[in-house]
Amino acid sequence: MEHKSSSQRSYFKVGLIILVFFVISFFTNILGALNPGVSESFNLTKTMTGFLPFSFFIAYGVMSVPSGFLVERYKEKPVLMVAFLLSLAGTLIFAIFPAFRIFLISLFTIGTGMAMLQVVINPLLRVAGGEENYAFYSVLAQLVFGLASFVSPRMYSWIVMNVHMEKADVNILSQLLNKITPPELSWVAVYSIFALISITMILLILLTRFPKVELIEDEKTGTLNSYLDLFKNKIVILFFLGIFAYVGTEQGISYWMSRFLADYHGYDYETTGAGAVANYWGLMTIGGIIGLVLLKLFDSKLILRWFTSITIICLILGLFGSGSVSLYAFPATGCFMSVMFPIIISLALNSVKKHHGSFAGILMTGIMGGAIVQLLIGVLADMLSLKAGMMLNFVSLAYIFSISIWAKPLIKNKVIGLSRKKRN
Repeated sequence: MEHKSSSQRSYFKVGLIILVFFVISFFTNILGALNPGVSESFNLTKTMTGFLPFSFFIAYGVMSVPSGFLVERYKEKPVLMVAFLLSLAGTLIFAIFPAFRIFLISLFTIGTGMAMLQVVINPLLRVAGGEENYAFYSVLAQLVFGLASFVSPRMYSWIVMNVHMEKADVNILSQLLNKITPPELSWVAVYSIFALISITMILLILLTRFPKVELIEDEKTGTLNSYLDLFKNKIVILFFLGIFAYVGTEQGISYWMSRFLADYHGYDYETTGAGAVANYWGLMTIGGIIGLVLLKLFDSKLILRWFTSITIICLILGLFGSGSVSLYAFPATGCFMSVMFPIIISLALNSVKKHHGSFAGILMTGIMGGAIVQLLIGVLADMLSLKAGMMLNFVSLAYIFSISIWAKPLIKNKVIGLSRKKRN
């Protein structure tokens, strides 16, 4: 009986950790759907619009490595609590005071919380679910992550159609949101919902006793000397730029997609545009499943080369095709970008012999590419056009393609069947 009880508690903890994956994605990947509405509400230039993801993703550059030190010193539960308290503070301050400058502060605060969560959850998942189940739960967590990205833009569409609208669905949630949301800024209700989610997560974490986590070598933050040692290695810098380029492109397409479809093809950004963003993340999840199969059959560098090439073709069709072509081509890029992040991470970690924990922290800092690239696209869009600005994604995709050529991992991914014989 005791064993069964322990097992049940373990499943609950695994479920809670996977729920954290869902929340991170839910909060993060709604920005693309919000872009046109925020721009219109605050009368923003595209450069100013670029500051929104900048404020969010720059937090990863600031907090990824320090979060590792915080976890090692204070352990997982306090860091989880602080992360969601920051998330709650960020969502509440904007829900109560909806102004552009407050939104920038809010996004940085939420982004800081999300960066802290990213550092905590993988070691926790490994211990709570058992090392023998870690691979399965990791894949499950990524699928849930993708599901959240698919759901959140659709939640935005529901909000703009049901908050302060005459023909809205009348239910308890919409009535509550009507009372607390400014009539002219119905999309701000998104952050009221985020606040409720944050409160729920704080209560769940407060009531949960987490297992003791012994960090393995790849999860340890490392010393200052280990970071200095790594920065002397050219390969470390090159792979950091790879993650920088990937997240920059991932957000560079998803964040500006709805705005592009509205500006160039006249699609309604509140419904069709938000749906395209949702489909982008949904197809990324499907592409991830396809990628898992292909990585058992072919060398990861070859998969990266193929998928990057197809992504470039889809982006060309999205930027220069007709409205109907663009509507499908942009989301399709998500399917083929799906393998890039895990392949770049694995190639990077398999290219150095030591300090893997420190290297992982450096790579996670590269997520700030989602900040810098969006700002550059916004600047180029104001100077030239949004189409010209989004062409910056070709530069980052070209860099990712180059990784498939110059990467020389010490350990290659294990493949089966005929492909393995060919490689040998």
